[in-house]
Amino acid sequence: MDRKLTHTDNKGRAAMVDVGHKSEQLRIATARGFIRMQPTTVELVRLNSIKKGDVLKVAEIAGIQAAKQTPALIPLCHNLELSQVIVTASIMDDGIEVRTECRCTGRTGVEMEALTAAGIALLTIYDMCKSADKTMVIEGISLTGKSKKEVR
Repeated sequence: MDRKLTHTDNKGRAAMVDVGHKSEQLRIATARGFIRMQPTTVELVRLNSIKKGDVLKVAEIAGIQAAKQTPALIPLCHNLELSQVIVTASIMDDGIEVRTECRCTGRTGVEMEALTAAGIALLTIYDMCKSADKTMVIEGISLTGKSKKEVR
């Protein structure tokens, strides 16, 4: 299979893809990631005892903000009119899982927004918990789904 990079021109220079010819479609993307932490840190989060505040709620809001700022962070990413961003941070035995979903009606996908939301939510958790746990590790940020459907 001969796959071509889409974000370069015929001379190999970075270029934003022209999506003007594409039809508008409902676009949905989902992503996930995980931050591994000590059980004592998980318990502090569960009890809402982290000094900086409610870790889960702040991380969810940070993820939503990040999705909206994706084109400012990733140079060749298109500006999208997001219709919905959902960020859910869930406590697990050995850390916190973040799941995201982004939706828009547009000419290009929302994968980068979903991934950015997950990454920034996890970084926010790290920032809020770093004084309690120096061993935290962010892992497994990945796209878990994407779809598109014609709109009429």
